[in-house]
Amino acid sequence: MTVNSVVEILKNILDVLLVWGLLYFILKNLRKNIKMVLLFKIIILIVIVKIISHYLDLTTINFLIDYVIEWAPLALIIIFQPEIRKALEDIGRNKLLGSHKTLSSSEKERTVHEIISAIENLKKLKMGALITIERDSSLANYINKAQKIYAKVTSGLLTSIFYSGSPLHDGAVIIEGDQIACSNAVFPTSDSLNISKRLGTRHRAALEISDQTDALAIVLSEETGRISLAASGQLLYNLSIDELRLHLLEGLSSKKQSLISEEVNTDEKN
Repeated sequence: MTVNSVVEILKNILDVLLVWGLLYFILKNLRKNIKMVLLFKIIILIVIVKIISHYLDLTTINFLIDYVIEWAPLALIIIFQPEIRKALEDIGRNKLLGSHKTLSSSEKERTVHEIISAIENLKKLKMGALITIERDSSLANYINKAQKIYAKVTSGLLTSIFYSGSPLHDGAVIIEGDQIACSNAVFPTSDSLNISKRLGTRHRAALEISDQTDALAIVLSEETGRISLAASGQLLYNLSIDELRLHLLEGLSSKKQSLISEEVNTDEKN
């Protein structure tokens, strides 16, 4: 076997791996979008029919498929424009190179300590809160529409933001690294039928943002003072301060790992 033949084999292997890698990336990011999955299936079907008609020398089918292939991209872009835009936005929110800032162990512990202290203060004051911690998936789309702050995470600042008299207390706070990126962030709310109707808007928003991204969303109920943590589209309900601290430290240390291994009973009153 010559060097050229080895190089040619390696090039073919690389070519196949790149194609499969691209397909995996597309399917991974579009698996939750039913219409985009349907579009992908249609494209695969057209390719299969084209191959079969070519080998069987089906002239009429070949002509029709060639006509479809020529005009289909334009038609599909027009028909599926909202879905394509949403899919591109979802892909764009994922940071290919990880988080904006890699925190050291001491910075993570300090940030978690400040968040926990703020939750304790707000609980004593009987104030509600929704604090979202960005991980690998970017929340820039929500930050850009909110009230930007970009200040160091401190217990005092978080407490003052969610104080009922503050103009910033509505909506969610988003934390990037060890910075409070913004307040007044507005998230879509989950309309899943599996969620108890007793859960409020904050809980539904936390569940939805944790389902769309890998963010951690802390919810403090204004009515009951109960603490919840949403991750991977599921809810850990009625946590103690110590449990919340452990989950946050674990979540910030292993961003890709799901924190929640079992569903929480959301039929309890929040």
